[in-house]
Amino acid sequence: MTGAFQRAVKRNLAHERRAEAIDTLAADGRVRDLAVLVRTRGLSGGLRRRAIDGLVRCGADEALEAIAADGSVPEALRRTADRR
Repeated sequence: MTGAFQRAVKRNLAHERRAEAIDTLAADGRVRDLAVLVRTRGLSGGLRRRAIDGLVRCGADEALEAIAADGSVPEALRRTADRR
């Protein structure tokens, strides 16, 4: 687990700091961490969508396809992943 990943999931941090952490993961190409964030229950929908956007920026088509097909991911997020 990276420091950025830990910041993204830390509940007592401001939303903006958590969003910045997700952007850092995307900039670093951390596809696996971003995919985990999308699947993380308890993380706000906005942060999970930001992780999907990070996957798009990374060109992580396989991860996006897997998320779109994953029944454990909320339908709205699956649709978002599928449209990318």
